[in-house]
Amino acid sequence: MGAFPGLESPVEFPTLGWGVIDWLESNLAMMDGKGGPLRLTNEQALIILHLYRVDLESMRRIYRRALISTAKGWGSSPVLAMLVAAECMADVIPDGLDAGGNLVGRPWSSKRTVYGQLAAVSERQTGNAWNVLLEMMGEGPVMDNYPGLEVFDAHVRLPGNGRILPITSSAGSAEGEKPVIVGLDQTEAWKSNNGGHQLAAVLRRNAGKVGGLTVETPNAHVPGDDSVAERTFIDYQKIQEGKSRTKGILHVYREAPPDTDLSDPVSLRKGLEIAYGDAVAWNDLDRIMEEIWDTSTDPDDARRYYLSQLTQATDAWISQTEWMSCHDKGGPPLADGDIITLGFDGSRKRMKGVTDATALHACRLSDGKIFEIETWEQPEGPDGDDWEVPLPLVDLTVRDSFERYKVVGFFADPARWESYIDTWEADFGKSLRVKASPNHPIAYWLTGSGIAKFVPALRRFQDAVLDGELKHDGSRVTTRHVLNARRRSTRYGISIAKATPDSPNKIDGAISATLAYECRNQSIAAGVLADEQKPIRSRRLHRF
Repeated sequence: MGAFPGLESPVEFPTLGWGVIDWLESNLAMMDGKGGPLRLTNEQALIILHLYRVDLESMRRIYRRALISTAKGWGSSPVLAMLVAAECMADVIPDGLDAGGNLVGRPWSSKRTVYGQLAAVSERQTGNAWNVLLEMMGEGPVMDNYPGLEVFDAHVRLPGNGRILPITSSAGSAEGEKPVIVGLDQTEAWKSNNGGHQLAAVLRRNAGKVGGLTVETPNAHVPGDDSVAERTFIDYQKIQEGKSRTKGILHVYREAPPDTDLSDPVSLRKGLEIAYGDAVAWNDLDRIMEEIWDTSTDPDDARRYYLSQLTQATDAWISQTEWMSCHDKGGPPLADGDIITLGFDGSRKRMKGVTDATALHACRLSDGKIFEIETWEQPEGPDGDDWEVPLPLVDLTVRDSFERYKVVGFFADPARWESYIDTWEADFGKSLRVKASPNHPIAYWLTGSGIAKFVPALRRFQDAVLDGELKHDGSRVTTRHVLNARRRSTRYGISIAKATPDSPNKIDGAISATLAYECRNQSIAAGVLADEQKPIRSRRLHRF
């Protein structure tokens, strides 16, 4: 454990980061012509301390990938440049404990010839971090401390015949290298149409050959753009949801509060201060506010670039800001005995592509709060091969919900689940106060003529989000599904769908939540809540 001036609390976890911080400040120069030795901000130091965490049992570093998503002007390119320099030259490989029990490391050069790369999909983008790297190394003490180090415009020659190179070529020409670190800059702009997906895959494979590190430094991505940054963000989300076998992604981000008002100077300044953190020291917030208020600045661009907020795609159903403003963090959790409605959207195994999710949600009658009961999704990687929805477990979860809570209504899309829904209707239909239809208390078709009643339900759900009337539990899965939903026109109005039919980004949780909320709306309209809250009168006859 060490101490770093200004850190809010001591760092209790084992890390090689202290040595990396010392190496950086002893060898590199400040950028932008400021001169003098590099001095890290507290926030930059914390990132390094976390990035170089070590598992003492296996004596391996915890993280193999990192996503550092920040506002424009925060300084992600300099951070990327300094990480590439440190990874190539500092003591970053765990090498056991010394006599005092302190974690020690050794450089990559003790193990192999060192190669590092800074990559982007265009030469201009690569220059953001590359030029900073050349300045920090070329003007720093590292030139005297490491004989044989040479800094050129097109490459850095490391002692021992190693190199650091900028990468702007196609994925095919990048194949075969073995870098110990690859910096991927501005990956929110890496997409399939500019070769970004293929290039990222090749670079990760190359780094994986030697156990190397990949670090991405995007601005906030646009959900639905299918950028490399978005894919990495989804990979990280699945780790947090317990739906990925890997644990090796570090996600660093700063964003303004979702209720930041672009038109309110006080609210906007506070949001910028939060989004920029330590970088407020070198950013003119007054000038940034002027840029945001400029009539030629798109509000979504302002939020993405300056507030580091995820903004909606042009056809998004609900934006992250709108959805997260409804997150009820401090409200009571769903408790046994609560009066609820249920919503269900199911799927079955697909012969091609990724199987859609199966989701079950509850909506509490008393306050309209949405809760994720369970979502079943195809796992990533080999674990997803031949995966099928666990039908008995889904059935058991539905039945358990009826046991634990007072379910007064249940709307479920029957598509490919007809036999189960028939059974649920037979077992629970009579107890439901609100029914999907006179003959089928649970089956709520979303195809054919069923879309005619689902479209108004979607509109009511969206209006409740926009008006702040709906609450939700903040489920990462539900949030991901809601943000994946795209508006689609039908003869009955606006419905929702995936970005493309074969998209791996699922929306089943959004549909399930909407059905639960619509069932709750109909329950309230029918007076169910008022009836359920009436005191029970004794029917016993008292004689005096």
